[in-house]
Amino acid sequence: MSGVDLRERIERLSAEGPETSPDAARLAVAELFAELSAGRVRAAEKEGDAWVARPWVKRGILLAFRVGAVAEAGGLAGFSFFDKDTLPLKRLAVGSGVRVVPGGTVAREGCYLGPGVTIMPPAYVNVGAYVDAGTMIDSHALVGSCAQVGKRVHVSAGAQIGGVLEPIGEVPVVLEDEVLVGGNCGVYEGAIVRERAILAAGVVLTAGTPVYDVVRGKVYRREAERPLEIPAGAVVVPGSRAMREGQGAAWGLALQTPVIVKYRDAKTDASAELEQALR
Repeated sequence: MSGVDLRERIERLSAEGPETSPDAARLAVAELFAELSAGRVRAAEKEGDAWVARPWVKRGILLAFRVGAVAEAGGLAGFSFFDKDTLPLKRLAVGSGVRVVPGGTVAREGCYLGPGVTIMPPAYVNVGAYVDAGTMIDSHALVGSCAQVGKRVHVSAGAQIGGVLEPIGEVPVVLEDEVLVGGNCGVYEGAIVRERAILAAGVVLTAGTPVYDVVRGKVYRREAERPLEIPAGAVVVPGSRAMREGQGAAWGLALQTPVIVKYRDAKTDASAELEQALR
């Protein structure tokens, strides 16, 4: 069946409620997850220079939660797991080209893992996520629902790449090609990190966090219909800004804020090449 037909069925079943046609809803969810897992359908796609959410895909994922029944999902050493039966674990074969190192990693069906992806344990890749070729997901890292991760990205240990499943029409977190995400970073609420940017360890990006670019003299914020965006090639480090009013100012407090201190040059590119060699 065509993608248009699948989209129309999911839109209709979501509007009517899965209780009216549970078998049809389960079939539509299974077809959607197969398309997502193969990378033929995505929760968000780039159109020109803009990232655009596909609301019908998110509705289909939410439909899976609504129509599914809690069932035993298998276990290890006598410990069982229980999840919606419409959200099984992803099954990978050697021929997929994905390397999943032993030690507790989980990927849900409905996520795409491109050839050459490496996942270190433990890590979690949620439904609707798209992880493109050659990317490294390091230990204790999360790739959230519908997050879009480009080619040759490095998500370092402890990093949290949030997902946006709701609101339906909102663009999820995006990491474009060759982004480096340092250890214990957090990227949330639909932030977009453009290609080849570097987030130093401990950087946290949220919708409410301004990012100060001391190189270009700009401040980047989320606006009404536009997510927070980190420019291509930016090198972002943790910083702080003084509170100027009220008791916070009297106490000499400061709030954390990311700061762009430079843009990629030969030295930072050499570091990135070393990361690639170590893979």
